[in-house]
Amino acid sequence: MIPALGFVTRDHAWQVPLDHAQPDGDSIQVFAREVVAEDKADDDLPWLLFLQGGPGGMSPRPPAGWVKHALKDYRVLLLDQRGTGLSTPLNAQTLETGPVDTSDAKAVASYLRHFRADSIVADAELIRRDLLGADGRWDTLGQSYGGFVTLTYLSFAPQGLRRCLVTGGLAPLTASADEVYARTVPRVARRNREFYARYPDDAAAVRRIADHLTSEEVRLPDGDRLSARRLRLLGDAFGMSDGFERLHWLLETAWHGGRLSDRFLYAVMSLTAAVDGPVYALQESTYAQGRGATGWAAARSVEADPAFAPDADPLFFTGETMFPWMFDEIAALRPFRDAAHLLAEADDWAPLYDVGRLSRNEVPVLAAVYFDDMYVDAELSLQTAEAVPGVRAWVTNEWEHDGLRVSEGKVLDRLLAMANGHV
Repeated sequence: MIPALGFVTRDHAWQVPLDHAQPDGDSIQVFAREVVAEDKADDDLPWLLFLQGGPGGMSPRPPAGWVKHALKDYRVLLLDQRGTGLSTPLNAQTLETGPVDTSDAKAVASYLRHFRADSIVADAELIRRDLLGADGRWDTLGQSYGGFVTLTYLSFAPQGLRRCLVTGGLAPLTASADEVYARTVPRVARRNREFYARYPDDAAAVRRIADHLTSEEVRLPDGDRLSARRLRLLGDAFGMSDGFERLHWLLETAWHGGRLSDRFLYAVMSLTAAVDGPVYALQESTYAQGRGATGWAAARSVEADPAFAPDADPLFFTGETMFPWMFDEIAALRPFRDAAHLLAEADDWAPLYDVGRLSRNEVPVLAAVYFDDMYVDAELSLQTAEAVPGVRAWVTNEWEHDGLRVSEGKVLDRLLAMANGHV
């Protein structure tokens, strides 16, 4: 245990099967950090499992603001979902030294299939039984994609759950990838209009940079070429509370004389390099529910919307939308290119949700639904809330998608008050 700032931590690591259907096959490590208030370290507290957003995001490192609030009531387990953080990472470096022949795209694609929500839930159940015993139950807090994982948990292992909290992540149960992105892309377009309305001079600034990138070969510090379409990936931040400001102030640093500044290029590289691995860039598999191939649905939705045309004025940024060209132009994704195309064409995905079982759900679920959420469609979230008994939704436009992180505990406190019958 390491005392620090009023709490203590204990690190845990488990060897888990890569494929839980083959427990004697290859294994990977899954890491989690236990956090408890220092004055309650020896108390018998309920556990709260945190399921991070992403996919492909590692758990926050304490002292995250909401964690301090959770420690009033819980022993918190911050799980680095498989492939992230201090769990066996999923990236080009580890793939080269792992059990997969990287020259075999089918083998790489098969390996990548083991990093969806169903495998994360199987890991969580193994961990729960180890920490709490076979009959122990814990609460979960799912942020964004963590809410998607929560619904998979409720589908396949509800016996491990006492109650679930979800922030910005009530997943659509039956919507296809095409339907999801048909709803997502217009919201991204609206955010672009709001950005340029707030910072009208940035329209000319963005066009100047894009034209420069089209006419000149500009290299990022890692050697990748910075294209205008890679620049447009910066719109992924538009769904966060400070996203407009982060991009506006970044654009302010763009030039050093007649060339793009080193500061700007380093920042763009960092924000778009996908160095944590391909899981986030392969997120369309999240919407593959046994109804055919996703087929790069996000790219098709963007390309069909004239507002996102490369010569449109103003030039729109793209959002949380992934494109096949990323696996050609971004070094960290290049080793996964052929496998990514195979996964986009795959039509044999197992469902991540058991709609029948969810229709009989008995586990209380308290969910914050952000009315203006750019990443997760509020209407589809409310359809899920209506379809799953036990779900109680709090719809708010007070917070953006990062409300859990930036609200100084207010979002978590509201959900706990709902869970305890005080609201």
